[in-house]
Amino acid sequence: MARGDAPRDSYHLVGISFFILGLGTLLPWNFFITAIPYFQARLVGASNSTTRILGTNHTGPEDAFNFNNWVTLLSQLPLLLFTLLNSFLYQCIPETVRILGSLLAILLLFALTAALVKVDMSPGPFFSITMASVCFINSFSAVLQGSLFGQLGTMPSTYSTLFLSGQGLAGIFAALAMLLSMASGVDAQTSALGYFITPCVGILMSIMCYLSLPHLKFARYYLANKPSQAQAQELETKAELLQSDENGIPNSPQKVALTLDLDLEKEPESEPDEPQKSGKPSVFVVFQKIWLTALCLVLVFTVTLSVFPAITAMVTSSTSPGKWSQFFNPICCFLLFNIMDWLGRSLTSYFLWPDEDSRLLPLLVCLRFLFVPLFMLCHVPQRSRLPTLFPQDAYFITFMLLFAISNGYLVSLTMCLAPRQVLPHEREVAGALMTFFLALGLSCGASLSFLFKALL
Repeated sequence: MARGDAPRDSYHLVGISFFILGLGTLLPWNFFITAIPYFQARLVGASNSTTRILGTNHTGPEDAFNFNNWVTLLSQLPLLLFTLLNSFLYQCIPETVRILGSLLAILLLFALTAALVKVDMSPGPFFSITMASVCFINSFSAVLQGSLFGQLGTMPSTYSTLFLSGQGLAGIFAALAMLLSMASGVDAQTSALGYFITPCVGILMSIMCYLSLPHLKFARYYLANKPSQAQAQELETKAELLQSDENGIPNSPQKVALTLDLDLEKEPESEPDEPQKSGKPSVFVVFQKIWLTALCLVLVFTVTLSVFPAITAMVTSSTSPGKWSQFFNPICCFLLFNIMDWLGRSLTSYFLWPDEDSRLLPLLVCLRFLFVPLFMLCHVPQRSRLPTLFPQDAYFITFMLLFAISNGYLVSLTMCLAPRQVLPHEREVAGALMTFFLALGLSCGASLSFLFKALL
């Protein structure tokens, strides 16, 4: 809740700015994975522009570079690394440098990706340049997210919700951009160029929004606060985020650190035999309390990243070639996943089941491992080992619906349950631990995707 002497947010300009900044933080990851068919077409040595259609799958033995596996792994490893380095970086580098520098670097790297659409290049150098871009873009994105969440700690909680809403729509925005590019009617190369220019425009708008904040009286009022003055507001922000999580993308570990610090409900009284301590809580003691919830978080993301997008992006329609087969994967894989994942995360605003004392949560998490063989047995062309047991499109769509909504719900549920399992003064340590385990789960899933693809 804003303080009584605070100025008004005229025309909601600050809210719109943080919404766009949230969208911009997760555009890079989503635009790269949604364009996997384009990259695979380039990596099979396709020099003809007609083979560079965004929606055309190039899978099987000719996918010698394992692009979808590497793009997932090299997106998540920087996230894990910068999760560990956050405290050091944020103390050594000024906030403005971190945010503007990251945005400018992401913009330049995406501009390079767009320019490469028009450049004929052999597969080897193209793969190396693209993988380097993926690694650097996601490194800067990790720094950017953490820095912006630090600023949100001084703002009213509604602005954090707007930021997370922007992040939640990034995946849907990328999928819709692909569909519009494919349906535009222009040649395939121009379509791909327009697709990659779209996130450049998004990042440029994010830069403009960030530069405008110091010129808005409302933003100046909150962002100029010293950390000690902003502490109460920061706690309110974290509490609000714990109840209403609307981020639809599973790669924001900085958000977990923010949301797991404080429960929305009134802090419970300390037990008589376990008084609240003023000193720093023990990491080992906190881990003993939340280890099962943390393990569940790791397993949820391990399953998700092991098949999405590495395996799911390879699934094609079993119908005869036509419009539906061309649009099948963008709609049924990427767009459907992001919509249902966002819906699953929103469900925890209405109920939390099972609760922190139930053993059903580990069971539900382990049941998600069934999605691995289910997707591997869908209609993936040119497989060499496993048979195709679910060739019809309806199977894949059903699996994706359950896969995405369970991912969103279980991720949000574990983030809500973790602070309930520790004392109020231990929640900061619990948040840091959950941050690490979230990034660990993402990296484990990306690594396992190589094994599962090799088994096809």
